Amino acid sequence: MKYALRRTLDWYSDMSLWPQSNAWAIGSAFLTGALLEISTHPKPGLVTPRSNGSHRDMNLQTFMVSSAAIAPCLYQCAELGLGHSGPNWTVLASVREIGARYEARLLKATGGVNTQRGLLFSAGVLSAAAGLVMRHQPNCSEAALFDTAADMVRGICDRELRSLGNRTPQTAGEKLYKEYGVLGIRGEAEAGFPTVRSAGLPALRTARDSGAPLGAVLLDTLIAIMAEAEDTTLLWRGGPEALTFVQAEARRIRALGGALTEAGMAAIQTLDADCIARHLSPGGSADLLAVTVGVDALLGGILPPATPEPGASPAPAPNL
Repeated sequence: MKYALRRTLDWYSDMSLWPQSNAWAIGSAFLTGALLEISTHPKPGLVTPRSNGSHRDMNLQTFMVSSAAIAPCLYQCAELGLGHSGPNWTVLASVREIGARYEARLLKATGGVNTQRGLLFSAGVLSAAAGLVMRHQPNCSEAALFDTAADMVRGICDRELRSLGNRTPQTAGEKLYKEYGVLGIRGEAEAGFPTVRSAGLPALRTARDSGAPLGAVLLDTLIAIMAEAEDTTLLWRGGPEALTFVQAEARRIRALGGALTEAGMAAIQTLDADCIARHLSPGGSADLLAVTVGVDALLGGILPPATPEPGASPAPAPNL
């Protein structure tokens, strides 16, 4: 009996033995990013395990149920890419169809609250792109992943934003383009996720290499993204002034050493209070943090283990 159980556990622990194991691995990487983003604290103006940030309609549990609702979408998009045989751009319509189904499930799970719709789009596109890359090779390189994602969505800004003309915009992305000319997450994806490539991943790797604990690595990566991202959530809530303010503060925090120094952490706490007072939330940057962690996990990156916070009481031993 023990031998049979051991063989069963070994089978489950070896993804190469699973049918469609690449799809599971891809989906799991991006779900990891979503969950680690949710669990990071403090995040200026954002929901964390200890704060609702600038939000009155959502908390940690809202994000947990929405993450559970969209998790299968990431696997299905990866599976779609793995099984696709045409040009890369021809898979997008099917990715959007899957995404629409899971957006509806997300909103049903949260009672209509928009928690992770931006992440659903980004992670869905990248999951499918990873599947496309891994159709003929066991691993996915950073360059191939982002180039394939850009090829998948090429022309999306022309089709969905620049072609608006005099038509009344319907979505938040369309309204922000009409008012400010910003391309939002569509532009980020069509450019091959430059904020993730140039800000998120380098910051994550540098913080990890410094030996910082997991929480500091994640928070430092978020600040690096906030300093560069054209965050449409900030634009929606406070206009260009809000975006300029948060970007400038994030750059100042980076100059202080970010989440890796006491001065940087003190400045992060101050920015959190300022964002809450102004009702600002860098939700677009939070989505890109999740994407960054997901891409790093997909590429084989290993984050430092989570450690108990100083002063935390150990859990009592279970009665067995």
